[in-house]
Amino acid sequence: MSIVAGVDFGTLSVRVTLADTLIGPLGTAIAEYPLRRTRSDPDLATQAHADHMDGLVLAMKRAIKDCGVDPKALRAIAVDTTGSSVIPVDRNLNPLSDYYLWCDHRAKSEAEEITAMAHETHLEAIEWCGGTYSHEWGFAKLLHWLRHNPKLRGRFGTALEHCDMVAAVLTGVTDSSAVVRSVCAMGHKWMWNPKWGGLPSQAFLSRVDPLFDGVREKIGGTYQTSAKLAGGLSSEWAAKLGLQEGIPVPVGAFDAHWDAIGAGCRLGDVVNVIGTSTCIIAVSERVKLIPGVCGVVPGSAHPDLVGVEAGLSATGDIFDAIARRASTTVSKLSEGLETIEGGKTGLMRFSWDNGDRTVLVRSDLGGMTIGWHLGHTAQDELYAAIEGTAFHTRIILERMEQHGVPVNRVINGGGVPQKNPVLNQIYANVLGKPILVPDGLPTGLGSGIFASLASKDHATIEAAQAAMCVGFKKFDPNPSTRSRYELLYQLYKQVYMGFGTSSLGDFSQVLGDIKRIAAGEPVRSDVGHRVPRKVASL
Repeated sequence: MSIVAGVDFGTLSVRVTLADTLIGPLGTAIAEYPLRRTRSDPDLATQAHADHMDGLVLAMKRAIKDCGVDPKALRAIAVDTTGSSVIPVDRNLNPLSDYYLWCDHRAKSEAEEITAMAHETHLEAIEWCGGTYSHEWGFAKLLHWLRHNPKLRGRFGTALEHCDMVAAVLTGVTDSSAVVRSVCAMGHKWMWNPKWGGLPSQAFLSRVDPLFDGVREKIGGTYQTSAKLAGGLSSEWAAKLGLQEGIPVPVGAFDAHWDAIGAGCRLGDVVNVIGTSTCIIAVSERVKLIPGVCGVVPGSAHPDLVGVEAGLSATGDIFDAIARRASTTVSKLSEGLETIEGGKTGLMRFSWDNGDRTVLVRSDLGGMTIGWHLGHTAQDELYAAIEGTAFHTRIILERMEQHGVPVNRVINGGGVPQKNPVLNQIYANVLGKPILVPDGLPTGLGSGIFASLASKDHATIEAAQAAMCVGFKKFDPNPSTRSRYELLYQLYKQVYMGFGTSSLGDFSQVLGDIKRIAAGEPVRSDVGHRVPRKVASL
């Protein structure tokens, strides 16, 4: 038996979870740090590296004190982070600016240029990230930084994902060429894949913009799964954290991927990591292209399987916005949600407030609610928004299944499902599948599982999960809502595809059908499958 530390860097705080490798979590501590936004540029979202590391020290000390453990007894420490959260550094890993956080949306034009050039040059990598390169991802953010920081370009050594930066700092790396990079981070956000020899070619990158000249070599180092080590804890950081020098630090990864492992994800499972957004993680034995899905990467979530990543760009953020506009909180607005009958609000809410990440891959879409009447309340919209995120999730899961990814179990991970049983029941009803919810927050436990591999307490992910993961609460579909949600899903899919693709369908009966379903009245047998009608020229 060993005690290990799992570190999870989130959007607003860092969480340190201490775990016994035989029985699982012992306790958790949190330290917050600021998120920098400006009213003049709502797309900006940055954080300072120093704030992250100060938070890590504080959270580690709190966790050790709260759990009452001897800090010298910790045998490994593993780190996951948000992503793509990118920091440019010099050749000695000194930050040249703050992190472009995952939710920084300034690089939209850069992403569009990368996408256009990829299609013009028939770059295979673009098809493996859904056909569109996102403004949330690494190369787009790096290009935006290079364009807007001309005085710092000469000092540019490399760009690092947050998980790789923290691992490098903890292990005392001071040479940008010696960094160990995460396959998870680079595969899902930087178009890295062994299938085409790693990153896109320098010729392609330079065609996007000459500012990228030489960048492929600078984004060097070695690329590894999290079954490998980034190194041992340096004397400097051992002293700051109060831990033993030299304890192993495995290669890091993204929070959602390790949250999925901490939630018990195995072959045949899909994990919805539901927080401010939703990251959907699955694992498969086969590498296969999935249209509209933003990442299929060998070794990303599970070192021995193919990781598949998809998601919704906004989930909890939508719920928060609805509550904020009603001058209340989500928890207050959620009181009484269980009394609303599923599928009967008469509203249909689309989760495009931050664009569509999967399967349309369109950042220009906006949130939309249809079916309003003057008696609707903010609580009705919240209920419809939960239904809408579940409908959107169903579209994604069906796309995965159509392309060979098994979906035998659905696990709702992340923080939101822990606090909202109504959401879990709605998801079960909409998906028509049982929903499993970990009996305790799995955030940070995935890091602990990889730390247990590094400490050699477990030889496989599965062995570590069997010993360390918590049990599940189960939400079974309510049979009384089945036919209603099947009809609503067909309508949702019709409008989703109609607004998101060029083949706009006939929406003339959609609003009426939503009302008829809410009232329990019959609808046409062709609901959701109507073809466009000819419209007379004006």
